Amino acid sequence: MAESNALPLVLLAEQFAKLPGIGMKSAQRLAYYVMSMTDEDASAFAAAITNAHKSVHLCSVCQNFTDKPKCPICADPRRDHTTVCVVEDPKDIAAFERTKEYKGVYHVLHGLLSPMDDISPDKLKIKELLARIEPENVKEVIMATNPTVNGEATAIYISRLLKPLGVKVTRLAFGLPVGGVLEYADEVTLYKALENRNEI
Repeated sequence: MAESNALPLVLLAEQFAKLPGIGMKSAQRLAYYVMSMTDEDASAFAAAITNAHKSVHLCSVCQNFTDKPKCPICADPRRDHTTVCVVEDPKDIAAFERTKEYKGVYHVLHGLLSPMDDISPDKLKIKELLARIEPENVKEVIMATNPTVNGEATAIYISRLLKPLGVKVTRLAFGLPVGGVLEYADEVTLYKALENRNEI
């Protein structure tokens, strides 16, 4: 921000710029927007951030964010607790829940294996996943990490830990999107679509 701006406004913009997907221009707009708020709205905004940070913690079972000992999905007896879908981040659960088709439960890793970024297995919630297998009588673990190098490496690593426990490990199918056009698909997407083809 320009040197002509008040220091507290500059510091506020710098905090917004730390958020993912927020560049400095967007951060400046947000800072100016906050300044246009009433004192009551600004206090409520600040209180909501502080309250969320203090009261939200990890679910004791699946490691999702919750304000209770167990998240609503883990606490729901109607869910199939023998099927666990492993995801990278809590936001991935929201994507699956929007389909209204998946009836199992989840496990959040809070990242992916990445030697380049010094993210080793002990920095992920892998041991918490392994601890659930026997007590919950888990029959299938669905690896729903993204189809990136780190996502694939994480899925393979976890599957090797689960196989000796007698658990069926599956991977999400990847390929052509519904409504996609073949001529615009890249080689990797086409290869994955062929590899994951189903009988009709």
